[in-house]
Amino acid sequence: MMQVLTVYYDGACPLCTREIDFYRRRRGAERIGWVDLSAIDTPEVVPGLSKADALARFHVQTPAGRILSGARAFAAMWAALPSTRLLGRIVAAPGLVQLFEMLYRLFLKIRPLWRPKRCDADVCDLSRR
Repeated sequence: MMQVLTVYYDGACPLCTREIDFYRRRRGAERIGWVDLSAIDTPEVVPGLSKADALARFHVQTPAGRILSGARAFAAMWAALPSTRLLGRIVAAPGLVQLFEMLYRLFLKIRPLWRPKRCDADVCDLSRR
C-alpha cells in the first residue's frame, strides 16, 4: 500500500502524542507514515528537515518529497483522512491557509501553557521548541 503522506510528531510529548493518536485511529490512517521524532537519534530527520525544526513545528512530507509545515501540514494530513478531508480542503484554500497559519503561530506561543500535568519538564519542555 502506497503511503499518501509521512507525519512527523514528538512522541515524547503527551500533548502531541494524544493528538496524533486521535488521527491514527481514523479510517485511512494506515496509509500515512507516522514518524516519532523522539526515536530519531540523528540531527536531520530527512534531507531538508532538521530534528530541531521538526520538533518546533508540525511537519509532513508528501510522497514527492515536499516538506510542508504548520497550517499547510495540518491541511495535508486532514485531506489524507476521509473523516477530515473536507476540513483539509477548506484550510488549504488560498487566503484561508494564511489565516490558519497565523492562528497556528499564535498557538505555538501559548502551547507551553497547555502542558499536561503528567508531562515532566525535562521530557516535554515546550517552551524550548
